[in-house]
Amino acid sequence: MNPAETLLFVYGTLKRGGRNHDRLAGQTYVGAARTGPGFILYSLGDYPGLVAEPADRGGVAGEVWSVTASSLAQLDAFEGVGEGLYRREHIPLLPPFADTPVETYVYARNLAGHPVIGSMWRE
Repeated sequence: MNPAETLLFVYGTLKRGGRNHDRLAGQTYVGAARTGPGFILYSLGDYPGLVAEPADRGGVAGEVWSVTASSLAQLDAFEGVGEGLYRREHIPLLPPFADTPVETYVYARNLAGHPVIGSMWRE
């Protein structure tokens, strides 16, 4: 990985086969991954939101991508980071990424009325 790039964990529409995967065009797929326990997905309608859930024991399934700074800025805008929809933050992953700094998008708004999905988003 280029030191100027960021490892990003994606778990929803950005994954391979997802309807927004084209936003990762030109970026490098690193591999399948899973968060450590303590995270869960909620359905926000057409897309999921990952949040911390201390009672969770299974974690969330997804993919790790190596993304350039310009791609990361575009993804931040797409994910609504500036509007407070998501926060990009470090997340603990299971091996082989357990000792690797990886970031993800964590949902930052109220979840009232949104159903729990669990550990995997399927379109």
